[in-house]
Amino acid sequence: MHERTASALAAGTLSDVHAHNFLGERHGRHERRTWIVIAITASVMVIEIAAGSLFGSMALLADGWHMSTHAAAMLITAFAYRYAARHADDPRFSFGTGKVGDLAAFASAIVLGLVALLIGWESALRLGHPIAIDFNEAIAVAVFGLVVNLVCAWLLRDDHDHLHGHSHGHGHGHSNEHAHAHDEHEHEDDHGHDHDHDHPHPHASRSARAEQKESTRDNNLRAAYLHVMTDALTSVFAILALLGGSLYGLVWLDPVIGVVGAVVIARWSFGLLRDTSGVLLDVTAPQRGLTRAIRSTLEHPGVTVTDLHVWQVGPGHHAAVVALRASEPEAPAAYKDSLAHIEGLSHVTIEVNALSRAA
Repeated sequence: MHERTASALAAGTLSDVHAHNFLGERHGRHERRTWIVIAITASVMVIEIAAGSLFGSMALLADGWHMSTHAAAMLITAFAYRYAARHADDPRFSFGTGKVGDLAAFASAIVLGLVALLIGWESALRLGHPIAIDFNEAIAVAVFGLVVNLVCAWLLRDDHDHLHGHSHGHGHGHSNEHAHAHDEHEHEDDHGHDHDHDHPHPHASRSARAEQKESTRDNNLRAAYLHVMTDALTSVFAILALLGGSLYGLVWLDPVIGVVGAVVIARWSFGLLRDTSGVLLDVTAPQRGLTRAIRSTLEHPGVTVTDLHVWQVGPGHHAAVVALRASEPEAPAAYKDSLAHIEGLSHVTIEVNALSRAA
């Protein structure tokens, strides 16, 4: 049987009220830039639709309405940033609102997938039933759209190198430590939960640094960026296809390249769906580096980690629940303090159990 030690009991008083603000380091910056991109996209959309209607240009009308779908999708991103910031300290959210962005990005990924299907379907129809194209006008519209989208993509770039070099401990300078009695059951060490995300050891390997870089990624911004890149990609493909049709009479090139573009966009959509759903469902695979860092820090002769759960609660923020068994237990606060060097570990719950001793 395991006994709860006096030090573990005393640690129960350490669990005072604290904030759970797990927003990304550049949350405000990303929101502002998203609104700027929406304003640019909406302005160009209105100009193209108005000009297309005035001059009878189907190319301008089509591009304008196409941009409207991405402007609407980016509104999801912007409102998610606003909602997460306004409710960051709302006690109804047990671990804050850091995952709101991932929820918005998941919705945007579905929109991206639908865009890919529509482009693929339209391209397939045009393969069987080619339509007349005003090449000069269409090329001009595609070039204009490409320039606008490249500017927007620059605004939405996520400076991962900057994020990688900083700590992410916002609004919760201490972790939550709890001590619990386990008189009947001892959590056995599970989790070969292999992971991929964060790991900030002082001498981190290249793969560990890549995991940390990935864990700081703002999927909400990534979703907006992919919508802009989708527009840019379709503009590039359209320019190539239209040049081929104009110069060499390769009219079939336009729908064929459209199918290729649809496949690329579908892959982007799938990648975003996979990553955001993993965060929303607390998939532990991306936290391999963190689990290794926690184990290597806590485990030594006389101390064994018997249960460990790590999950992401926001961009660059992770929570951990650790149960350990010690021959000479210390207060949970001591074990928590030893984890303070691990970047990206923002909320920790420690459970300490003492080894029973023979009479």
